[in-house]
Amino acid sequence: MARSGINKRDIDKWARNLVKETNKSLEREQRRNPPRISAQIEANTGAVPGGEVTSGCLARLLMWLDDRTKLNSGYADVAAFVGEHQIEDEDPRVLALQLDQHGLVQILPSAGRRTHIRLTDAGHVAVRQLKELQKDRAARLRHTMDAFHRWLFDTAGDQTPVDPALFLTSPAAYFAGSDITGTELHETLAYLAQYQLIEHIDTDPAAIAITPRGVNCALAGGTVQDHVNQPRTGTTYNNYMPNAKGVIMGDQQNFTQFNNGGVDPTPFAQLAGYIGQVSTTLDMSDEDRVELERVAEDLHAEATSQNPEPGRLRQFATQIKDRLLETGTTIAATMGVQMADQALTALTQ
Repeated sequence: MARSGINKRDIDKWARNLVKETNKSLEREQRRNPPRISAQIEANTGAVPGGEVTSGCLARLLMWLDDRTKLNSGYADVAAFVGEHQIEDEDPRVLALQLDQHGLVQILPSAGRRTHIRLTDAGHVAVRQLKELQKDRAARLRHTMDAFHRWLFDTAGDQTPVDPALFLTSPAAYFAGSDITGTELHETLAYLAQYQLIEHIDTDPAAIAITPRGVNCALAGGTVQDHVNQPRTGTTYNNYMPNAKGVIMGDQQNFTQFNNGGVDPTPFAQLAGYIGQVSTTLDMSDEDRVELERVAEDLHAEATSQNPEPGRLRQFATQIKDRLLETGTTIAATMGVQMADQALTALTQ
């Protein structure tokens, strides 16, 4: 079995092909043995009334109750939800009590084993919040990255190759009560590979494995973004700028510089480096690409100066973000926008 590094220019193509291949094998397996999904793992989906956070299973139950309310304004049996979603290892009464503790449902008193509940006013508000959260693309991607990385570590933390599409059958593959999609998994694979948290394994069908860096990220706790954005020291930065093809040389991921003004230019240098690496893959005219690379060069020069000015860092990063937003919603552009947002947020902290 050969393990190979991943050329950043090929990451997008690799991830898309990998998900396509693994989805085929997943479909074959599902036809032979339909998955029985457990719901033990909690997945953060957003705050609800009471200041708590709903679990993946509870969020799905809230959405199910909302659908039932549209058909029948009376009480619904939680046992029916458990049966429909094939999560017989969950106790319907416990699920009902958990929602009741948050004030999201009202339980119908009953001497029997069947548990009937209905949404309270607070429950309807929680459902509304979940539906709004489902539309937040950035939140969905952040959650998918964290959920997949945690699932991979729990499933194959010893770096054993695994089919990434199996994640879509896990209880972690939900966000705010909605399914995580194959497209979101594809984008997650590309991002984690870019930051060397996973690696491609040359098997048939293709598989992935967590890297030592990915293991360290899991053991450190926090989110994938926490790990990616943390300052790293001791790396030499080659002070080169975009060449004719828009490629910036150097290790922008590990670049760290401190100055007397209290500004950490690291995320801005990383953003400039990223633009140099992906500019030729963006869907834009040659004229717009040249202008984008010029702004990236200005940002790099400011970020690597002795005393970077926050105003100029903000100006150049904002210009880059605006131009990326105009290119569409490709992975390269989306990741660039996220990096720009993270860099700009760092100025206000």
